[in-house]
Amino acid sequence: MSQRSTRRRAPAAGAEAPARPAPPAKAPRGGEGRRVGRAWIQAPERLRAFVRRSEAGLVLLAAATGCVSGLAVSGMSVVTQRLRELLYRLPAGTRLSASDGIDPLALLLAPCLGGAALGLLVLLVGRARAMRRAAVDPIEANALHGGRMSLRDSLWVALQNVISNGSGASVGLEAGYTQICAGISSRLGISFEMRRADLRTLVGCGAAAAIAAAFGAPLTGAFYAFELIIGTYAIATLTPVVVAALCGSLVAQALVPAEPLVAFDNMQAVVTSRVTSAEILPSLALGLACAGLGILIMRGVTLVERLVQASRIPQAAAPALGGLCVGALALAASPQVLSGGHGALHQHFADAGQGYDAGALAILFLAKAVASAISIGAGFRGGLFFASLFLGALAGKLFAILAPMLVPPLAAFGLTPLAYAVIGMSALAVAVIGGPLTMTFLALEATGSLPITGLVLAAVLASSLTVRKTFGYSFATWRFHLRGESIRSAHDVGWIRNLTVGRLMRRDVRPVALDTPLASFLRAHPIGSPSRVIVVDGADRYAGIVLVPEAHAALRDADGRGVTLKDVLRHPDEFLTPEMNAKEAAAAFDASESEALAVVEGGDRRRVIGLLTESHTLKRYSDELERQRRTIAGEPG
Repeated sequence: MSQRSTRRRAPAAGAEAPARPAPPAKAPRGGEGRRVGRAWIQAPERLRAFVRRSEAGLVLLAAATGCVSGLAVSGMSVVTQRLRELLYRLPAGTRLSASDGIDPLALLLAPCLGGAALGLLVLLVGRARAMRRAAVDPIEANALHGGRMSLRDSLWVALQNVISNGSGASVGLEAGYTQICAGISSRLGISFEMRRADLRTLVGCGAAAAIAAAFGAPLTGAFYAFELIIGTYAIATLTPVVVAALCGSLVAQALVPAEPLVAFDNMQAVVTSRVTSAEILPSLALGLACAGLGILIMRGVTLVERLVQASRIPQAAAPALGGLCVGALALAASPQVLSGGHGALHQHFADAGQGYDAGALAILFLAKAVASAISIGAGFRGGLFFASLFLGALAGKLFAILAPMLVPPLAAFGLTPLAYAVIGMSALAVAVIGGPLTMTFLALEATGSLPITGLVLAAVLASSLTVRKTFGYSFATWRFHLRGESIRSAHDVGWIRNLTVGRLMRRDVRPVALDTPLASFLRAHPIGSPSRVIVVDGADRYAGIVLVPEAHAALRDADGRGVTLKDVLRHPDEFLTPEMNAKEAAAAFDASESEALAVVEGGDRRRVIGLLTESHTLKRYSDELERQRRTIAGEPG
């Protein structure tokens, strides 16, 4: 094993904006990563014990999380709508992206004003407090930090999302919803001193309730949590997550009733004949097309971000300039490119939205995709969840027009443009966001049609598999990758990062000097003493390891003539560093073919601080793997 490979630095834990340094090796109790301190209000001891020891306690806490999340989603929705009505002078309750007759000056300047306000706020807050660090989102929190999130950072992200969406930037509120609800649930779990696995589940409950409240779709919210936030499905997590999603949806619908995502008067608007297995063929083709479009959209966002960075536009000014570009797109193409696109999506599923030809749909698709890329790349806060749904619906309708022209036999199928819009909506969303079952259940709860849902499932599987094999990331994990982070899902990998060489090694090592005569060394280390001794040079830098039995044998073979300690050194350039995790250490043992390696720090100083054996590393690693298996299976620890 080379010196370079064993001394590599652990990857930085990335979040959403600039890269930040790796978390310290010593993590706060209950999880890894950024220190979030103790809870502001700690639950009473008996209540903590009830929640920690009882499954019913976790379910009740999940229900409370769902109710609070429903309130948070409703509050953000109302505030954002009022902001849009103020900036664009809309009638009460009117959706921005479905509005006609908006003052052209407002279309052009309102996103710019929102960007200027956001940039100024970021500048002021960044100077007043240490808020320049990136907020940990729910996926990263559950993957790396055992579910621990900062509520203050989550509130800050939600505020930026409200300003961004409320001013017309082409981003959705779903990212803010999940951030604030997961942040609340994490803080609630910390106040109850919850175990790592339970805290991760509670963060999933908050995210599930957020999505369920946003769409009025509890199953969608629950599977969003399983697939994207918790990273796995387990019997033990089913009840609390579903309860939280139901509570979030019920509370939000009671406070701010929302119209269905898709509403059809009759199924003949979707199909003209009985749906058969043959309709899977065009559905698969649409799924593949949406996979390609999703990859292009994610690449486009990255391209815009790099262009903004290369232009060296001040961070505070970038959102205002981006908002001006978005406003110009809205003025040139349509107000449908503004905000998340809820009103525009409903409009395209209504009878009034069926008169678009292929050219108009293509222009609208391109304008919305560019507006979303500019919005996120310029610094507006938000996600692509709803934008990908809207873009997918446009792609589906465009497919319904163009596909029969390119492949005439496709005209014989009984699916209407609205059916293709539903299928495309889910297929493009799964390409960008991930979560095949999440998007399938969204289609089921939106349409109530099992036959259409079957076609959606085929399309989302084709889209998801294609993106995973050709691109490898969803939008969230792609951004982690760009910032140097290796996580690809919310699956809990933080435990192995916390199982570091620095925690596993023995510190009671006594190195010997390289210039020690071999005879003196052997007298101090007879057969039967510790079999490995670390050697340092004259500058106290690591020089290698001496195997005591091998040194005695070398002296006997040479009859005591001409043999020095340097002649029996092993592994002079192979060692471990304290920040390496157990998996990396195991790989180092395999590469060096050694049963033990020295642990050094200090870069070129190579100061010896400990020794780690392969057997101890593998035992601890196996113990942790078994504990994780029991957690996933829902078995008692």
